[in-house]
Amino acid sequence: MKCYIVAGSRPWNRLVFDEFLRHLPGQWHFVSSPAELSASLAQVARPRFIFFLHWSSRVPAEYHQQHECVCFHMTDVPYGRGGSPLQNLIIRGHRETKLTALRMVEELDAGPVYAKAPLSLEGSAEEIYLRADRLAVELIRKIVAEEMTPVPQSGVTVVFSRRKPEESLLPADSTELASLHDFIRMLDAEGYPKAFLDHGPFRFEFQRSSLHRGQIRAEVTITRRQDPD
Repeated sequence: MKCYIVAGSRPWNRLVFDEFLRHLPGQWHFVSSPAELSASLAQVARPRFIFFLHWSSRVPAEYHQQHECVCFHMTDVPYGRGGSPLQNLIIRGHRETKLTALRMVEELDAGPVYAKAPLSLEGSAEEIYLRADRLAVELIRKIVAEEMTPVPQSGVTVVFSRRKPEESLLPADSTELASLHDFIRMLDAEGYPKAFLDHGPFRFEFQRSSLHRGQIRAEVTITRRQDPD
């Protein structure tokens, strides 16, 4: 019986694994940390595929050299290789993208492609990530069922830079409510630094933004800053 490992570091990764992937033919294992991945590889000698749904840690080179590792990137590669793809897409005005399943290689997001599928960028970041995971399930089913062979990327390479926490500060030059709403929602997911403003010793963090009839309504959390000026 073929064995598969699914790696995901976010809560929504486990949700889609339990709901969809664990019931597929074969033996399926879920890991949520580098330590769990290492332990699982020690138990599963030759997994047919290792699927990375959302992974924040560096994957050791020996893993993707010895096993067929598949990651899912939220751009139509080679456009948008690199970090923070969702945020970089939205801040550039994209309303839709492609979810790409590609084989891991040493160079980030440069591996050959198994398949791509259209992905909407509407809603909060967490809603988009969950939508992407459900789409990844369909791509995983296809890859497993067809034993797909990936093909090299083609096109012009555009590399995104990983965003830093301080870049979540609401931009002072925003002049449109729509762009301000996009900025808030693109950061609205568990584990991500929320859009914020600082005022004196306090930090205002925004989430659950909605834009309706010329106004933004959002939930605001106020905390005391750890490093006030």
